[in-house]
Amino acid sequence: MYKFKQDLAMAYFPDHSKESAGKLLAHEIHSNKPLLAALQATGYSRPRKILSPKQIQIIFSFLGEP
Repeated sequence: MYKFKQDLAMAYFPDHSKESAGKLLAHEIHSNKPLLAALQATGYSRPRKILSPKQIQIIFSFLGEP
């Protein structure tokens, strides 16, 4: 499963570089206020590189599975 935010980003955006995929995922998260709020309630912050299983589940519930 996904543990690192970068791995999840690459799963959502496989045709992009790691840097570009990371930026795209960050944009998806931060432009979706309900998603961002749900993640922040679990302790999420942008600089974190590791996601908890709960945070991944939240992302899946908003964006669907990659």
